[in-house]
Amino acid sequence: MTIATVGRKPVDPQTAPLGLLLVGTVLAVLFVGINFAFPDLAPTGIPTIVTRAVIHAAILGGLWLGLLRTDFSPGRRAAVWLAIAVPFTLWLAVVWDIAISGGFQPIPGLVRIPRLPIAIFAPVIVGVLLLTFSKRIGTLLDAMPASWLVGLQVYRVFGGIFLVAWTRGTAPGVFALPAGIGDLLTGIAALSVAGLVASRSPNGWRAAMMWNLFGLADFAIAITTGALSSPGPLQILNLDGPVSQVGAYPTVMIPAFGVPSSILLHALSIRQLLRIRKRARSGPSIA
Repeated sequence: MTIATVGRKPVDPQTAPLGLLLVGTVLAVLFVGINFAFPDLAPTGIPTIVTRAVIHAAILGGLWLGLLRTDFSPGRRAAVWLAIAVPFTLWLAVVWDIAISGGFQPIPGLVRIPRLPIAIFAPVIVGVLLLTFSKRIGTLLDAMPASWLVGLQVYRVFGGIFLVAWTRGTAPGVFALPAGIGDLLTGIAALSVAGLVASRSPNGWRAAMMWNLFGLADFAIAITTGALSSPGPLQILNLDGPVSQVGAYPTVMIPAFGVPSSILLHALSIRQLLRIRKRARSGPSIA
């Protein structure tokens, strides 16, 4: 024991997660409150540009920091980073271009295959196959703290925009309520669960797994209700209600890019947690 430790009170492992839960709640309230206070802000697309750029940078920056923790050579680190960053960025650019040009909106009188479901599921199918079975990605996940992939998704509070749209009559409640509430809860809990994992709590692994499953269930419900309540061949809900603007820019960036990219983050987090459990049920910290 050193002089610096004399009289120091032990830290309650639950304190940090509770504090982070408060932070997540404040972020959610601020985001929803700003959109209520400034109704003309979101349609400009400026918030979408800023938030998407920040999230993109956080994902690619976190990827690089994770690679620095591996024993890969500098050349291999750069190669792995580019192999993920380049297609990830091109994917965003293509989706953004289609969204701005109105390519995800249904055309009255024209029957065609809906593009939005393709934008959601195609990247998920390809990404899951590539990312969840790659040995190099497995090595990266082993080197990266498990709290990173959880805490990163605090950005899910931005899904609260669906609740704002519902109150303004631009989104049907059958879709906006479960989608908005589910995203808010996932985002609010993200930092808290990450803090629980980082605190080395024995409940950290279970909390992270449950959080991932809840986040995926949120998407399943949102995608289903969105498809069944939007104009198109699958619509059986909201037949006389407000026309959903989910296919219009900038809102469409959430389901067209935010949803599939977040699903892949959930898949990576689950793979990481399963690898941790496989190595040792009572092994090293998962922080």
